[in-house]
Amino acid sequence: MPSIADARSLAELTLAEHLPDRWRHVQSVSREALRIADIADVDSDRLIQAAVLHDIGYSPLVAHVGFHPIDGARFVAARGYDDRVAALVAHHSGALIEANLREVSGLELFPDEASATRDALWYCDAVTGPRGEPLSPDQRWAEIRQRYGVGHVVTRFLDVAEPTLRAAVERTRTRMDAAGVAQSR
Repeated sequence: MPSIADARSLAELTLAEHLPDRWRHVQSVSREALRIADIADVDSDRLIQAAVLHDIGYSPLVAHVGFHPIDGARFVAARGYDDRVAALVAHHSGALIEANLREVSGLELFPDEASATRDALWYCDAVTGPRGEPLSPDQRWAEIRQRYGVGHVVTRFLDVAEPTLRAAVERTRTRMDAAGVAQSR
């Protein structure tokens, strides 16, 4: 399996030049994943790899279907990352709900593990703004709604997914508290 350093190099190669804000976001998400990687029941290596790779499907070098979780998962699977990392990328931050709203298929190829590792990835994404700035989940979700606007599929997705996202964040915060890991946002 490729290493965390390999994942970082791949993400940088595909995102930094083409989507610098997205690259800053990914770097911050991965730093947060590294910070919380030792909480209970989390597979730290896979969490960090998935955090580094979660938005790689946005890259014009990777996009094929046009739905970044699927494009990213297929891309990392084709490059030797294990099935869990590909599935974490595929299902990050409630992607199945958005896929259903968009009527896009392909996520069924990647099982959603609904684990502490998955929850931690969702948490890291929820506390990181679009340019890598630290935000609370409420600030992040408000920013997304403002950026996309009323009626956009991403806003509709968030309206449906927010309770599920919030539950994953809260489960992760509970694990962080038990591990003595500070909540920074």
